[in-house]
Amino acid sequence: MPRSYASAVLDAPADDVWSYLRDFGNLAEWMPGVETGVIEDGGPSDRVGCVRRLIGPGNSVFRERLSGLDDTERTYTYEILECPLPVRGAHGRIRVSPVTETGQCFVEWSGEFSADAGDEEAMEKTLTMGIYAPGIGALRRRFG
Repeated sequence: MPRSYASAVLDAPADDVWSYLRDFGNLAEWMPGVETGVIEDGGPSDRVGCVRRLIGPGNSVFRERLSGLDDTERTYTYEILECPLPVRGAHGRIRVSPVTETGQCFVEWSGEFSADAGDEEAMEKTLTMGIYAPGIGALRRRFG
């Protein structure tokens, strides 16, 4: 199963970054290219099982279900239910870890998916360089 990955050190405490990121419904606030985002049933955005609906470039629709949330490990996992990309069975994970020596934090965003053989390499690059890395870059700017 192909895997995409991006990471960075942010100049902010892990607890501060996690407090912001654990809100599964706020992706449109910080993710470049996401125009709107809502939790479909209007329920809490930290409830495992909630579904966020995101509208991206060209009115593209992404629907993702929160499949796990762990405040101790500062991690959430999600599965992609609908997206315009040629991927199947996709799921992702965001994790925030403290950098104890400096008081900063380490943020990583990863995902796995299935795709036709001819699409795998392009989708690995698209997820890493077109979604995960720009998202982490936006978080770096947000948290200074």
